[in-house]
Amino acid sequence: MKKVYITIIASIALLATSCGNMGNLGGLGGTQNGNGQGLGNILNGVLGGLANANTAESLLDFVIGKTTITQDQLVGQWNYAEPGCAFTSEKLLAQAGGAVAAGKVKEKLVPVYNNVGINVNNTYFVFGANGEFRAQVRNIPLGGTYTYDPSKSAVTFKTSLFSQTGYVTRTTKGIAITFESKKLLTLLQAATALTGNGTLKTVGDISSEFDGVRVGFNLTK
Repeated sequence: MKKVYITIIASIALLATSCGNMGNLGGLGGTQNGNGQGLGNILNGVLGGLANANTAESLLDFVIGKTTITQDQLVGQWNYAEPGCAFTSEKLLAQAGGAVAAGKVKEKLVPVYNNVGINVNNTYFVFGANGEFRAQVRNIPLGGTYTYDPSKSAVTFKTSLFSQTGYVTRTTKGIAITFESKKLLTLLQAATALTGNGTLKTVGDISSEFDGVRVGFNLTK
């Protein structure tokens, strides 16, 4: 039992170190370790650093290229869960305000997606091992081929309507596929047959407010 306890403490300490300096977030109390620091303090520091603005993702989940997946891991059906976002660099994420900024981006996208009609019941992506994909966005079918470059976290979709490149990042519940705002607008307009919609303009406005942000979909299997 003592060995298990030591292993748990070591794992928490390693996680805390890998997350960097999260600041003094206060303690939860609890048993003191050998240095007089409460186990609750360590847990609170780790969890407080990873969770903010109603999201449980690690900060690195919001940076393109930091949490990659393989081609094999991409294959399968991914169902829409909520709006997603990612930043092009850790520096830009930090400048925008970290996970708080990511939470704000998602909050702004929720009414946009709701007004367009995107929800968990009508939007998904399916990636085949043969390089083909099919998808639904608001029950509008899309299909064609795709190529995935894990070194750049880039997935390129080719259909009869458009060719667009998105970015794949890992999340705690699945993946996010995000796009430059103008490319997401093209995708949404093609899929929803909407043009000049004032609601969609919000997507473009987000990029000017949050430099280096990519927006799209959080997906789960």
